[in-house]
Amino acid sequence: MDTKVNLAGVELKNPVMTASGTFGSGEEYSEFVDLGRLGAVVTKGVANIPWPGNPVPRIAETASGMMNAIGLQNPGIDLFCRRDIPFLKQFDTKIIVNVCGRTTEDYCEVVERLAEEDVDMLEINISCPNVKEGGIAFGQNPKAVEEITAEVKKRAKQPVIMKLSPNVTDITETARAAEAGGADVLSLINTLTGMKIDIHRRTFALANKTGGLSGPAVKPVAVRMVYQAANAVKLPIIGMGGIATAEDAIEFLLAGASAVSVGTANFYDPSATVRVAEGIEAYMKRYGFEHVSELTGLVK
Repeated sequence: MDTKVNLAGVELKNPVMTASGTFGSGEEYSEFVDLGRLGAVVTKGVANIPWPGNPVPRIAETASGMMNAIGLQNPGIDLFCRRDIPFLKQFDTKIIVNVCGRTTEDYCEVVERLAEEDVDMLEINISCPNVKEGGIAFGQNPKAVEEITAEVKKRAKQPVIMKLSPNVTDITETARAAEAGGADVLSLINTLTGMKIDIHRRTFALANKTGGLSGPAVKPVAVRMVYQAANAVKLPIIGMGGIATAEDAIEFLLAGASAVSVGTANFYDPSATVRVAEGIEAYMKRYGFEHVSELTGLVK
């Protein structure tokens, strides 16, 4: 039974990885999870300079999910390269660095810095606000998606994953734009924009007013978008959004994903990623699949 997957020439031992922002850079979870059992660890977003993030409160629970407005707090690329990459290199897993920025130049600066580092892939978070466009996320404008993808690709030494925002009318437009810009892989979905109000304090539950909704509540939307994107482009797709069990992950594979990321589930079950990987193997054995790639896009 073969669980290996190939993403743009990078071979993962299995299709399960962590979703950016839910696993730090692996160190805090390494006490609970053998990182060597994961296909890849996707780091928290890293920018060219340290970001303080948004004011608190930054997290709120919702029915079947959670909302966050962390604001991509991170220590910046210099500390990340000095501290986090050497830690992850101890484990037999692929390293995918999530990159964020407020301008195209910000992204390119981080990508150029990572060209010299021993990491396997770059995931570009285009749900960041574009300060030059008045705070509209790069990922909501197909033209901007194509342009930033092309600029990043010019400078990247590693394969580039473009992480798509679900906060658009038609996910296939941004998927095609990323493909046209030269993306190697797509990952989707990022969080859905939501709001929660505390009726007793009569104020917003998050200081930022709005936040990103994740968890089981978003899964049907995510599966639908992965299916649409998979049928619109020829790129491999990493599916995510509400995956808590192997059954959830298998839905994404059948819809067209080549690999999956586990996010919110890590917060209440640090072993979720390993359980998902084991469950996929059990499913393959039960139904007689030799290669995990046979599952990808099986449901048309």
